[in-house]
Amino acid sequence: MVRSSLLHMALRAWVIQCWWRSLQAQRLERRRSLALRLYTCQEWAVVKVQALVRMWQARRRFHQARQAACIIQSYWRWHSRQTRGLIRGRYEVKASRLELDIEILLT
Repeated sequence: MVRSSLLHMALRAWVIQCWWRSLQAQRLERRRSLALRLYTCQEWAVVKVQALVRMWQARRRFHQARQAACIIQSYWRWHSRQTRGLIRGRYEVKASRLELDIEILLT
């Protein structure tokens, strides 16, 4: 009788321990999954911030290059306006040929 009651108590203790261990495993799995979600959210945020910073840097470089191109173009246009119509040439033909010296300045 004592043995059977001890066996029943041991089996009940074993069932309770199994239930407790499964509960602990579920809690641990929930914590792991929460930590994984938190980690992925943080990683995604880091990637997003890096992408935004790189986009900002690329835009800044593009605007600097565009501004430099505009400055170069404005100087080139000024130079071409200053030298527009300016044709200088010297043509020499020897012997029985014509000798020609041309200088045309249009301002």
